[in-house]
Amino acid sequence: MDLFLWVLLAVLSLYLWLKEMNKDYFVLSFFAPRVKTKDGRPVESIAPVAKGKTIFGNGFDLYGKSDAEIFQHSRGHAKKIRSSYIEYGMGMALYNVIDPEVVELVLNDQNLITKSVIYDFLHPALRTGLLTSTDKKWHSRRKILTPTFHFNILAQFEEIFKAESLKFVEQFRGASEISISVSELIPRFTLNSICETAMGVKLDDMAEKGDNYRKNFALIEKRFLRRISNPFYWNNTTYNLFGAKEDKPMLKTIHDFSSEIIAKRRILLQDALKNRQNAHADADDDIYINKKQRFAMLDTLIFAEKDGLIDHQGICEEVDTLMFEGFDTTSMGLIFGLMNMSLYADKQELCYQEVNEFIDDDFSNLDINQIAKLKYLDCFVKETMRMFPSVPFMGRQVQRKTELANGLILPADTQIMLHVFDLHRNPKHWDSPNEFRPERFFPENSANRHIYSYIPFSAGQRNCIGQKYALLEMKTLLIVVLKQFKILPLVNPKHFVFNSGITLRTNNNIKVKLVRR
Repeated sequence: MDLFLWVLLAVLSLYLWLKEMNKDYFVLSFFAPRVKTKDGRPVESIAPVAKGKTIFGNGFDLYGKSDAEIFQHSRGHAKKIRSSYIEYGMGMALYNVIDPEVVELVLNDQNLITKSVIYDFLHPALRTGLLTSTDKKWHSRRKILTPTFHFNILAQFEEIFKAESLKFVEQFRGASEISISVSELIPRFTLNSICETAMGVKLDDMAEKGDNYRKNFALIEKRFLRRISNPFYWNNTTYNLFGAKEDKPMLKTIHDFSSEIIAKRRILLQDALKNRQNAHADADDDIYINKKQRFAMLDTLIFAEKDGLIDHQGICEEVDTLMFEGFDTTSMGLIFGLMNMSLYADKQELCYQEVNEFIDDDFSNLDINQIAKLKYLDCFVKETMRMFPSVPFMGRQVQRKTELANGLILPADTQIMLHVFDLHRNPKHWDSPNEFRPERFFPENSANRHIYSYIPFSAGQRNCIGQKYALLEMKTLLIVVLKQFKILPLVNPKHFVFNSGITLRTNNNIKVKLVRR
């Protein structure tokens, strides 16, 4: 009897303790600290709390879901809740943001530059380069790489974009009309472009290795999603024991490819510098404004290594990051851009007429200054990235308790997910958001729109360093294709099944028909 009373007392004490703890922690979500408000208002009055699928809060909401179901999970919450909302799971709070007012608070907060914990899942592939690093390391790398996007460097890159674009259409020479899969052809184009511009290495004799690189990175992305959907794999130790073994051959393929690129460029750069010295050139010329000599972004890293600002491992980190970001995100923008050209013949015609007005038939004046004059094409590309943002979500991690201007107090380790896809289709800020209308971006139509309702390249201090590069590449290929072909539709986006991923994915093979003008 005494034992029974002691057990009863222990159970009652545990219950009372857990009940008290539950005021500050979501106990069943593995003691996730609760979000609070500055003035004591209910949290739900600022940000509703999404109901979980199990008693463990939202910790197992994605467990067992397919890539498409993971994507639809967030879309469903955004449509139902219609505002930024909170989830709890796996020992942390998750603040899901779909309102531009909150996006502005997050992206402009100097203390919120650390990427979300899910970016740690990319460390085996990208290590800690510009995308995934934080604090002093991120500031240092950003400072090194920023000059590589100098106007004159971009102008040099435009020559490569033009050459690669002409090479792209050359493969259809002799065909009056042809159906193509842009899902298959565009990634090869963008990988070639990033390697020749940013890395200074042509892939002509490495085409097969480039294809293997893209294939293995797609597999790595599948593994990334596997970790996101399985809460047991969020822990690095657990994942390394039970899941990481399968990643090794894929990681070896992508790292070997980037290492070979670095080695090739070291040789080419050494030869170029030797030739300059032999020609009595001033070795101290400013490489960023010397128009006669082409320099790649990788050269900047190699010179920084010479100055002691970065080591070989650091160069590998940044090359892996630039390679991935430079080909994959731009690929998606171009795939959906060409698709939209095919679907909206009237808007394609407006782009074509504008291109004809400013760009010569032989492309001799196709340069960065002429491209800047193509205002409707610019709106067309922006509307494409609004509806189909290459990066559908971005994440930040709260390092210490942070108070936002909207009244929420976020505890340390809170994950903030900016759902760009939902932000760009938020009906509060976009009229008929599922309609494709480039005219939205005319100055008179966007003057009163919240500036943070559109962030395809992020914003604030961690905005995408290569956004001008990406836009230039996308517009160049669209110009060259439009000049030579009408683009006709072969797909219906109403039947698309989108997948979650590092970048926006769809199960559908996106095709268009090219008819020579």
